[in-house]
Amino acid sequence: MARKQKHEEHENHERWLVSYADFITLLFAFFVVMYAISSINEGKYRVLSDSILEAFKNAPTSEKIIYIQGPMPQNAVETGKTIPQIIPLEKPAATPAPSEVERQQRRESMKSVATNILKVMEPLVKDGHVKVTESNRGIAIEINASLLFETAKADLNQESISVLTAVAKVLATDTHQIQVEGHTDNLPINSPVFPSNWELSTARASSVIRLFQANGVSGERMVAIGYADNRPVDDNSTPEGRARNRRVTVMILAENEGNVQDVQLDPDIRPASASPSAAP
Repeated sequence: MARKQKHEEHENHERWLVSYADFITLLFAFFVVMYAISSINEGKYRVLSDSILEAFKNAPTSEKIIYIQGPMPQNAVETGKTIPQIIPLEKPAATPAPSEVERQQRRESMKSVATNILKVMEPLVKDGHVKVTESNRGIAIEINASLLFETAKADLNQESISVLTAVAKVLATDTHQIQVEGHTDNLPINSPVFPSNWELSTARASSVIRLFQANGVSGERMVAIGYADNRPVDDNSTPEGRARNRRVTVMILAENEGNVQDVQLDPDIRPASASPSAAP
């Protein structure tokens, strides 16, 4: 009896089509869901677009009424109607600009302070050791350091204490902020007390502030700053220039306008050429 011949099984190479068809179906479903989520409400879109265009065409001011679209009713898309809300924009409170009268009063106040200081320092101004100027920062009283301190020291001379005390009496009756600046020349200093010109300039400014406070000037109004040799007003290559740069400047701060100009008490007061000593 002859055996029944078995048929060879052929491998099915098209099985991947089943997985591919499932993937395509899922991808199609994904894009359908995404489209459904991202569909735009045409009615709301038109309302928003019209509101933006109207706002840019007619920029609202503080006195104009701004129309803000309210909640959309359920049938807004079909009816094409909206519910407007009228909200008036409050007028912002404007900071009043200082009047010309107020500015003039401030200028007169600063002028009075400068005049009083010039009176108590009149001899030093004539000799050229003190210079008083007015700028948009306020009143600057520039005092040569040789009148106030000995070489490489920050303790006030006895001769200068009486002059600075008179200045303090003028400043005590005023209300402006005061900034005392210490300046040196570019010659280096290295001592146990002052390792550099930074410490020396700051200590000298602080000495002046301590004297002012001891004579009635409020400490809350004052600040001491040391600039060392970083803000020269003359050439440091000559002895005269270095002597000019060694100074203490008392700034009476204000918001005055105008360029820097000398403040003179009367025509007889003319600052002479500076003749300070060689002390730093």
